[in-house]
Amino acid sequence: MKPSSGRPAAPAPLVIESSVVEGLPAEGALLLRMSGSLDAHGAEAWSEELRGHLDQADRAGLRPVLDMAHVQLGGAAVLRALSETTRTRTGRPDLIIVRARPGVREAVHLARLTGVRLYATLDEALGELARAACRVEEPPAWRSQLADPVRPSYEDLYKEVRALRARVRSAPVIGMAQGVLMVRYGLPDSGAAFRGLREASQRFNVPLRVLVSAVVAARAPNGEVWFPGRRPLPVPQLRILARGGRDPRYRRRMIDAVLYEALAIGRAPAGHVRLVDPAVNALTLETHHGCAEPVLDHLALGRGDGTADGAARTRGRQAGVPDVATDALLSDDCRSALLAGGVRALHSVPVLSSAGSCTGVIGLHWADAGHRPTAAQTEALAVLAADTSAWLSWYHRSVLLDALEHLHRTLTRGAP
Repeated sequence: MKPSSGRPAAPAPLVIESSVVEGLPAEGALLLRMSGSLDAHGAEAWSEELRGHLDQADRAGLRPVLDMAHVQLGGAAVLRALSETTRTRTGRPDLIIVRARPGVREAVHLARLTGVRLYATLDEALGELARAACRVEEPPAWRSQLADPVRPSYEDLYKEVRALRARVRSAPVIGMAQGVLMVRYGLPDSGAAFRGLREASQRFNVPLRVLVSAVVAARAPNGEVWFPGRRPLPVPQLRILARGGRDPRYRRRMIDAVLYEALAIGRAPAGHVRLVDPAVNALTLETHHGCAEPVLDHLALGRGDGTADGAARTRGRQAGVPDVATDALLSDDCRSALLAGGVRALHSVPVLSSAGSCTGVIGLHWADAGHRPTAAQTEALAVLAADTSAWLSWYHRSVLLDALEHLHRTLTRGAP
């Protein structure tokens, strides 16, 4: 692989996929799903492509609906492109935007763009359009923007900032995976590698960051089959996570279930689950509940030194901190973040593989100092950690390897 030139990787190419959605009393909707990155250089080309889709919708008598859930970057470029596009649509149906990121929504609100209507979800947009078709009067124009339920809250903006930080941390791994695939399969550019990764991620419902980490960490394939001799594995016998008939193929649901069961066992009002990213050998925040912003910001940094999670990972056993304010286990930064977030006691449970290595940590938080799990709770948390380890091992050796095999076959045949 050629050494890096020091320049940032090119943004993922913007893609617009169109499909017709039924659901309106007198007309359908042309749904335009966008994915990729939009920057100042690509705004003009994107605006031209979007106008082509909108003209298609007008000719077919369809209401245009723009799904911007998977658009990265944006800001002024998005606003400028939308402003130019809507200016040419005077007298035509409004451009409906659904699932836009908080920063884009806020920019549209503040710019007061005409001809653009924002909705949180596609169902909400279709429902409102259907109701509007039956109404004679329009809603009052003087309605305050502050009362608009689509207007992003500070919590939304905090979430977007954390998401941006997460993307910044994962960007080097994504770039490494793209480089590996370009060299391995002779792909023409990073965009072809990204499209292959995205398609495999969506087909097998594997998060992109998990897939790219596996591409970087796994041994290189040697032949038509990446993992020869592999056989389907039975789902492991789970004692706690088997409740509720959960489907083990759905990673996010299973991780959420781990946290739900841990909170119930420990009778804790807040907690989190972090798993080890093999590409960078660091804990990554997967899910959380009841955590204040300072705590989430600290957890998202992935630091191990001076934390209960780090101690549990290093020692391979549960680590408790009954008094955050005085316990010498914690670093000053960790202590300050926890106290600012109202955490006075916490307990970390390592998730250990069959070989004894730590693959993740389950954390519980309490608002009162002096809290310690009972012996029965400690034992139940150990059972839950063993369940989590068994499921995680099965998932990695089944669903994740299936996704890698599919990626290998697809790119061997030719770039997607």
